[in-house]
Amino acid sequence: MPRTARTSRLALAASAASLALLVTACGGSGSDASGPGDGKPVTLTFWSATAGAKETADAFNKAHTDIKVKFSMVPAGPEGVTKLSNAVKGGNAPDVATMDYSALPEYASEGNLEDLTPSSGDLVKNEFPEAVQSLVNLGGSTWAVPFDVTPIQLFYRKDLFKKHGVDVPTTWAEYRTAAEKIHAGDPDVTITNFGGGDPALLSGLAWQAGARWYGTNGDAWKVNIDDPASRKVAAYWDDLLAEGLASKTPLWGEGENKERATGKVATIIGAAWSAGNFPVSYPDAKGTWGIAPLPTWDGKAGTGMYGGTSYIVPKGSEHTEAAAEFIKWVTTEPAAMTARLSSLKAPSSALPANEGMRAAAAKEFDSSYFGDQDVYALAGDAADTIVPGWTWGPVQQQVTSVQMAAGGDHTKMLSSGQAKGESAVTDRGLKLDK
Repeated sequence: MPRTARTSRLALAASAASLALLVTACGGSGSDASGPGDGKPVTLTFWSATAGAKETADAFNKAHTDIKVKFSMVPAGPEGVTKLSNAVKGGNAPDVATMDYSALPEYASEGNLEDLTPSSGDLVKNEFPEAVQSLVNLGGSTWAVPFDVTPIQLFYRKDLFKKHGVDVPTTWAEYRTAAEKIHAGDPDVTITNFGGGDPALLSGLAWQAGARWYGTNGDAWKVNIDDPASRKVAAYWDDLLAEGLASKTPLWGEGENKERATGKVATIIGAAWSAGNFPVSYPDAKGTWGIAPLPTWDGKAGTGMYGGTSYIVPKGSEHTEAAAEFIKWVTTEPAAMTARLSSLKAPSSALPANEGMRAAAAKEFDSSYFGDQDVYALAGDAADTIVPGWTWGPVQQQVTSVQMAAGGDHTKMLSSGQAKGESAVTDRGLKLDK
């Protein structure tokens, strides 16, 4: 389903001024790019925490003789970013790695990345939607190549909704009403589990509500994490938890899987990639789950993003041209997606940012689990409604760390994130607009 005509309204970039501020601490690319041509294969080191990355590298190796990729699995999240930062400082960083979009501005502004503009700038411009381009093009330079796009969607139990006479909600007010009706009909069932606190999901829901956690005023950074739109979201979920309408079981872990598998929750707030977890985690619930657009505050279609991965070349690589060739293959070649998906024990519903990759991905997913709903088409439609205007800031990883320590109190996650964001900006020697 073509979507290029609609990508212009999905611009997620900050202003040119704010992007320029992101890279004021960067010195640009300082390594000598080298690649194939001397008659000997170039060996690239590749670090990633993503499932199927090793198999993708193996498939690339089989298809290429001038470049060989040596893969290593690394931890996900902040731990993986720290490991990579230490490797850059120690001069032994890999040639290629994967990184969450939320970490990219911070990592780039610290001078930890090679500037991919010469090798991958045109690729990003020509092969990826404008919405995703804005997440990797910072300060007029290309610092990464997108892999996936991650719109938030609603997964719901069709049987429970029918049993309790509840329609699929299109607004958050209707979602709360559904929560009340279902819980009144069966006190053992809640609308969803939302305990533990997940900064990535909170930010995505705030994004949908119109929040802008970062911005600029002249040459100073603005930190707006504890803003009215975000507080509205936090209060909404804290109230549902306090009233027992949402389960306090953490979003991820054995507890949530048990609740979801046994029909104790009626919905899951997830992303495009979440659909692939269902057939493995809840095999006996096949046919009972459906997918719908995320409820909104005003009834108009809109969503935020929950996670997302890009490919980077860490500072110090001596093989940037070869790295760019591998990255191009893994982000735009359908065979790369086929290799990734066919190797997984669980099906994947990750929505490739490159539309040419989506057909290959869709072929690997058994849509019968969701009653023959077209998982990839629905995710693509959701991606088209991502609310414009969001950008990540230069200290988000530090903010995430303190938010994770807030114990699932979403209002506290915002206030602690605000305080940390402001102090982290000034600690880095950047100007803060209060």
